[in-house]
Amino acid sequence: MIQKPADTEQPIEKVLAERWSGRAYDATVPVTDEQVTALLEAARWAPSCFGDAPWRYLICNKFRDEAAWQKAFDALAPGNQEWAQNAPILILAASVPTFSQNDKANRWSGYDTGAASISLCLQATAMGLMSHQMGGFDAEKMHQSFAIPDDIHMWSMIAIGHPAALDSLTEEQMERELKERARRPLQQQFFHSNWPAQD
Repeated sequence: MIQKPADTEQPIEKVLAERWSGRAYDATVPVTDEQVTALLEAARWAPSCFGDAPWRYLICNKFRDEAAWQKAFDALAPGNQEWAQNAPILILAASVPTFSQNDKANRWSGYDTGAASISLCLQATAMGLMSHQMGGFDAEKMHQSFAIPDDIHMWSMIAIGHPAALDSLTEEQMERELKERARRPLQQQFFHSNWPAQD
């Protein structure tokens, strides 16, 4: 696995700097049940509004149930299928739209599910696994393939697995894999005391 730590203005925790969305997965090495449980525990202990934990995760493990994994894979956008075919675990991150305590709409469900998902991905990094969250998937196909209720919101598909040598990638994928990581400067997205005036 290549190392692509974030180039930060100040040092940050190692696991945060080293988490990145790789594409080169080793199709021959399974993720153990114990590893999967650790990922899910990391997500389970994420913060949420009222502690309601609206997230729901559907885990499809190619080594345990190839048919379920294939249904999840079939819902991915073609560009994601090109590399995710080697990821042994595909996870759907979804949420229920209402609070369990009063059945009222929970407008924070997506925010909370994102918090749980990044917790899962950081745990993966800490364990030497790779994670890659994808927005490119067909939610309707997932609803149909897995009989998921219509009111469940779907946010992402997450590939999980062991990293592989980069020669498993196509030339185009390799170029994206080796591209330098970049983010906008801090001052463009984080504001002290006042919201900036519009140009």
